[in-house]
Amino acid sequence: MNLTLFVWRQSSPQDTGRLEQYEAKDVSPDSSFLEMLDEVNEDLIRKGTDPIAFDHDCREGICGMCSQVINGMTHGGQERTTVCQLHMRSFKDGDSIYIEPWRATAFPVIKDLVTERASLDRVVESGGYVSCHTGGVPDGNTLPIGKPVADYSMDAAECIGCGACVAGCPNSAAMLFTSAKVAQLAVLPQGKPEADRRVKAMSDEQKKQGFGNCTNHYECQASCPKGIDVKFIAKLNREYIKSLF
Repeated sequence: MNLTLFVWRQSSPQDTGRLEQYEAKDVSPDSSFLEMLDEVNEDLIRKGTDPIAFDHDCREGICGMCSQVINGMTHGGQERTTVCQLHMRSFKDGDSIYIEPWRATAFPVIKDLVTERASLDRVVESGGYVSCHTGGVPDGNTLPIGKPVADYSMDAAECIGCGACVAGCPNSAAMLFTSAKVAQLAVLPQGKPEADRRVKAMSDEQKKQGFGNCTNHYECQASCPKGIDVKFIAKLNREYIKSLF
């Protein structure tokens, strides 16, 4: 298949950036989206042109580094799919594809499709952990935790921190990400002693990093490649209210 790509090119954070047109020729329907970009970059290098910069790591849908907005949809818009799991058979011969980086104040563009997402790390650093001594693994296994609680915590812990929820949200809110990090610890015995401090610190850090407010569009859940549920935002709100009393 032959495709026309309109790719966001930005040489540095100070550059204004623009969309540039490229041709992707003889693309295999069985190749992944990132493999298609690899082929385009090889052609650009042969021509002596600067290749398209984009993030990638595991290419197995685990890390979420392959963050791109494709035709206006985060990770390409397929349910529970990262860009590296998006295959070219999802497109048709002759299609035009628009490829852009995450769009959020908290995610400044470094180059082309690469954005700085350290703001999410700073939210976690502010309180998304357990600092008390919990002993070794055998000690942790002696704490009885019901399966419903364990399942709830694991569902929240499935968040990979890719930032799709932020990029998909019209307010660039990070509530789904933060709530998942809060909720996975809030229901466990090890996380309860610091629950009040944790939810306050992480909520404050969100604002400090420039994320917007949640207005219940639910686009975050629709954009999430792991299907993190908005029920965790409700849990964060309850935990925050509890921390005030």
